[in-house]
Amino acid sequence: MGEAPAFLVDDLQDGPLNGLELNNGTCKTTTVVGEKTYVTVGADDGTLSIDVQIFDRSLGEWVHPTVLGTKPLSCNGHSAVLFENRILVLKKGSKSDDQIWFLEVDTEYVRQQRKKLGTEVVAWSKGVIGNAEKPIVISGPSGVGKGTLISMLMKEFPSMFGFSVSHTTRAPRNMEKDGVHYHFTEKSVMEKEIKSGKFLEFASVHGNLYGTSVEAVEVVADAGKRCILDIDVQGARSVRASSLEAIFIFVCPPSMEELEKRLRDRGTETEEQILKRLRNAQAEIEQGKSSNIFDFILYNDNLEECYDRLKKLLGLDGFVATSPKSAPREINLPTDHSVSKIDDKIIISCISSGLDKESKNS
Repeated sequence: MGEAPAFLVDDLQDGPLNGLELNNGTCKTTTVVGEKTYVTVGADDGTLSIDVQIFDRSLGEWVHPTVLGTKPLSCNGHSAVLFENRILVLKKGSKSDDQIWFLEVDTEYVRQQRKKLGTEVVAWSKGVIGNAEKPIVISGPSGVGKGTLISMLMKEFPSMFGFSVSHTTRAPRNMEKDGVHYHFTEKSVMEKEIKSGKFLEFASVHGNLYGTSVEAVEVVADAGKRCILDIDVQGARSVRASSLEAIFIFVCPPSMEELEKRLRDRGTETEEQILKRLRNAQAEIEQGKSSNIFDFILYNDNLEECYDRLKKLLGLDGFVATSPKSAPREINLPTDHSVSKIDDKIIISCISSGLDKESKNS
């Protein structure tokens, strides 16, 4: 792909640069995150990918990170602005499906890879204009068969769906791996992150915390997959109250008698455990049917038929359960524009004289 041109430390002395045009036909941006300045640079002829270098002020030296993901090609320059733990990169004069990119600099995924590889890591991910596929929240009492339904989805559509990895404060058991089975963490750390709003849902079980973080769901989305969350009704209630837009599905047994039969046929619980699960199931079913948490209720009286209904709800069988939404207005960015951030909003100012009135005020 070629190498990005080198810069001097002096180039960084005047503060962050947004889309600075260099004499050699390249475009450079600098974004400050803590003690590090992230520099993105690329040629304006589209022949080079946008390269990343980091100047660590605490060390007083340049760091060349491991860059994960597919690098975006340069195209008539670019601009950048920090948005939470990512850098939003807008490519000037590009097609609408190739204008928006994110450079992850301190997401959970990047931190995991940094720990795994033992080096500085950044990761590119492509932004999406429009309505991305919503995550799926599936709830239901123990023994109803929701795990089997999810396994059937994963088997038939292996590249489409993925599970979020939950956090827990309990110690790993035999053969359990951090980041695979759970994210194992300290209780004080998880409590702090819960207070700061980093978890969609959490619960205390036998003195240990379990929960689903926002970033755990984002990691699945960044991998190009649709996230499935298998959580209880209380967890679903918390997710419904969060900012995450999801499809909520509750799976019911055909009757309590049939559910009891399935639990006993499994032969994995004592009589006391079975009775406890049945009591919990009755309460969950009442909440699932009467609350406004769930969008759809599936009755698993026949596994194959229930699975077919589930696929239809998810639009996997030529049927879309939700009403069609109006197409989003595409962002048409000219070469001449500036970008800034106010609170949680990205402000794009189009300054080309040839734009119509509506585009000028975008």
